Amino acid sequence: MAVRLLVVDDDALVRAGLRAMLGGAAELEIVGDVGDGRLAVDAVRDLQPDVVLMDITMPVMDGLAATEVIRGKEGAPEVVILTTFGSEEHLLQALRAGAAGFLLKDAAPQEILDAVVRVAGGDPILSGAVTRQLMDYVAGPDDQSKRDRALGVLAKLTEREREVAAAVAQGKSNAEIATDLAMGVPTVKTHLTRVLTKLDLNNRVQVALLAHDAGLA
Repeated sequence: MAVRLLVVDDDALVRAGLRAMLGGAAELEIVGDVGDGRLAVDAVRDLQPDVVLMDITMPVMDGLAATEVIRGKEGAPEVVILTTFGSEEHLLQALRAGAAGFLLKDAAPQEILDAVVRVAGGDPILSGAVTRQLMDYVAGPDDQSKRDRALGVLAKLTEREREVAAAVAQGKSNAEIATDLAMGVPTVKTHLTRVLTKLDLNNRVQVALLAHDAGLA
């Protein structure tokens, strides 16, 4: 079944370009496009997309605020941020708002398509480069006490769970982790769920930061 996609961008030419680039893909069905965050919230309610491809800087309601509203509702679609701005602060704000992916507008059409399909399948997309950028921004300089604290927290995990946490810190997808650790993708997801539960964390980015602090990345 094709992934139902909503495109949100205040530039009509960008929306038309995304439709032209992605509209022919068998994996996708573009169910609509709108020009601001408030319209995006309404369109999600009316069109029930699986994934929203969301710009950040827009009138009326920006993409970060719209993402937070959309993700706060029951049965919410996944959101992939597609923006010109690649600052660490925008990345952090997007993840805190509930986005499952973050891409720049110079990404190749195939990269955007792959991201939408992966996110729809429950596999958040955060490249290794972006993960390292985020960790460097948040974690700051190396600190032995910080490392000791992180190791103490990770001691709650089994050896296999620590391996999964380390792979997440390297920016690997669930499929890549499965290949590297010789397990199925469902098993990776199970281990990751256990990691989040044991450590009282909300998402894989927090797992990556903790593993980075512990020196596992």
